[in-house]
Amino acid sequence: MSAAIDAKAYAAVDLGASSGRVMVGRVGADRLELTEAHRFPNRPVRTPDGLRWDLLALYAGVLDGLRAAGPVDSVGVDSWAVDHGLLDADGVLLGNPVHYRDARTEGVPEQVWATLPAGELYAATGLQYAPFNTLYQLVAARGTAQFAAARRLLLIPDLLTYWLTGEQGTELTNASTTQLIDPRTRDWSREVADRLGIDLGLFAPLRRPGDAAGLLRPAVLEETGLAGPVPVTAVGSHDTASAVAAVPASGERFAYICTGTWSLAGLELTAPVLTEESRAANFTNELGLDGTVRYLRNIMGLWLLQECVRAWGDPDLGELLPAAARVPALRSVVDAGDAAFLAPGRMPERIAEACRASGQPVPETPAEVTRCILDSLALAHRAAVEEAQRLAGHPVDVVHVVGGGTRNALLCQLTADACGLPVVAGPTEAAALGNVLVQARAHGLVGDLAGMRRLVARTQSLTRYEPRGGTHRWRAAGDRLADR
Repeated sequence: MSAAIDAKAYAAVDLGASSGRVMVGRVGADRLELTEAHRFPNRPVRTPDGLRWDLLALYAGVLDGLRAAGPVDSVGVDSWAVDHGLLDADGVLLGNPVHYRDARTEGVPEQVWATLPAGELYAATGLQYAPFNTLYQLVAARGTAQFAAARRLLLIPDLLTYWLTGEQGTELTNASTTQLIDPRTRDWSREVADRLGIDLGLFAPLRRPGDAAGLLRPAVLEETGLAGPVPVTAVGSHDTASAVAAVPASGERFAYICTGTWSLAGLELTAPVLTEESRAANFTNELGLDGTVRYLRNIMGLWLLQECVRAWGDPDLGELLPAAARVPALRSVVDAGDAAFLAPGRMPERIAEACRASGQPVPETPAEVTRCILDSLALAHRAAVEEAQRLAGHPVDVVHVVGGGTRNALLCQLTADACGLPVVAGPTEAAALGNVLVQARAHGLVGDLAGMRRLVARTQSLTRYEPRGGTHRWRAAGDRLADR
């Protein structure tokens, strides 16, 4: 491979629930380097109308990041799922997008199920129940002046791509989180939309990862100082899809846990699991690269610790985590998937209340609360990995942990202990790496999904955690939690 090809650079716009970043990836035959061009906060704003994303600030951060990135051969955008912006007939945004933690969907799922029972909805879409799914948000928006004026709906990464390029599209991996996609056909479920009165004409045409998504507009080139033409490439625009693409696995017998504000724990399959048992266990079938299905469960994740740390005045994690490691294991645990922990505020008190209500010792110090959270997350990881294997008939030999939680060595070790399986932690910036690799593949620099993963394994720093002791204590703790 020539030096010119080896030097190609790709900008990954990677937006998380608490921060955004623009990363630059350089890709070659045995080269995959990622550097941070710009990082910026993502601070939702509570307005009189509810909780909103400050999308203008995020877009400004993206432009600042592209300016800092310097010359690149392509740009790709990924973000969190389900949320969206509404555009009027002129393509103008009708207001800051609603945050998925907003309360507007309370009671809406029950309204939907009265028309389309939950079992039938799952059989058609394979999507887990979450009160903030796009489907429920659309039903909640009915009757509002804003929704009446809407002529286009763009999911968050598609909206930013539209502002960058002037081109509209709906990327498939993120569309699969709307609860309006049939995971078998990988297309819209017109039956679901028709029965619920949802106009699929609101959505722009579907794109797949690797599709061309336009060129940076002249005004964007001027603002960022980039020399055009600069193509924008559709990537796995749901950040979990990009992260799973960068899991450094060999073969098929692996589970993954994408850690950060959420923990997404599950398997990569070739077909969805649409059984009633799967629905009852609240597993989702989201779409990944190359015809794959991300069969996983959403767990509240490090949001629990992030909210506690915020309440405690941002103590040093370098001191807090070692202190938590000294707290006796599994003294108290909570259900890390409980919707009671979804909203922000008073997280230490809410965890203490949950322990008190279940008759467990109440954690009092920050170290005790932190240990309760990490034990609870590891227990939830164990349950998800075990149940996914059983429901899908897909055994695994190793658990890959990617994302921000890889920095938390205690959580990684506890996950290995709980699952009774080795944990391979890394890469930390998996979503950005997956974003970059899809762009590089679209431009002929890397091969198939297995080849992408081999490149990650060869070039990125990984840490292996072996399970300690048996899993009987974790099984007992899980039984204790299930009995409450």
